[in-house]
Amino acid sequence: MTIKSAQARSSLALLIEEKLGYAMIKQAQPMQSGGRYATSNTAQQTSFFVQSQHSPLKRALKRQQLQKIQRQQNIEAVMGMSLSLCPDVTSRGRPDPDWLEHFISLAEDIANHTMQKLWAKILVGESIAPGTFSIKSLQTLKLMTQREAEALQKCASLCGYLEKEDSYLIILGYYKKPSILDLLRKGSTETINLAQAGLSFPHILTLMDINLMYRQEIESTSLQKGQSLTLIYQNKKINFEAKSNDLVLSYYKLTQTGDELKKLINTPVNKTYRQLLNKTLEEEFTLTFE
Repeated sequence: MTIKSAQARSSLALLIEEKLGYAMIKQAQPMQSGGRYATSNTAQQTSFFVQSQHSPLKRALKRQQLQKIQRQQNIEAVMGMSLSLCPDVTSRGRPDPDWLEHFISLAEDIANHTMQKLWAKILVGESIAPGTFSIKSLQTLKLMTQREAEALQKCASLCGYLEKEDSYLIILGYYKKPSILDLLRKGSTETINLAQAGLSFPHILTLMDINLMYRQEIESTSLQKGQSLTLIYQNKKINFEAKSNDLVLSYYKLTQTGDELKKLINTPVNKTYRQLLNKTLEEEFTLTFE
């Protein structure tokens, strides 16, 4: 056995003891088949057993107690963080009792410190403005894998907030509606390669699969010369003003669940994405940063 494998075995044994409340020991015993000793050449196998005189019932009760202790520590950590994160503002009311019960039942299994902070932010947000986070969003966050959380993190830095729709979106590019004079015009469609800003197509598919982003690209209304669209990127506004007529912006839009979970992640606009916006849209749009 190598040093690395020995370390892995020792680490695993410690983990099992923490969760079971008992250590496991190695014991060699004859292999049996149907209650009788086997006659094959491999006459023995190595098994591991709990080192305890207690019955399986008592061991089960101890494991349940350890689980309850861990869950209590988890929810206390989340609630403690929520108090430290809560701003000194006026609350619009108390969270719905059923929502709060769902929150506790889900958050008590969160042991990771980073994830506990996200759950603390949810509790703060719901305490300030009840109805901010749906139970569906809580369930999505609970089941989210590390890969899915990473995709949401990368997505967040590209998202602009559209105030009139209370939603987040990612500008992809634009196209100009063809007219009689524009039929032979080239380059009327421009698209941003989001992968250059860190959001790869697999990330996008992941967000779509867990229902955080709509599967179809969405288009704005046709913008005429002088008309504009304003997005907010972490308190900084970007105004997209059309230089000519019949311009249509295309974008990915987050779902309601995506909108709610995006609010947990405060990241400045991705610098590379901002440069790509400028480069891609500058011919037909005037971008004003406030």
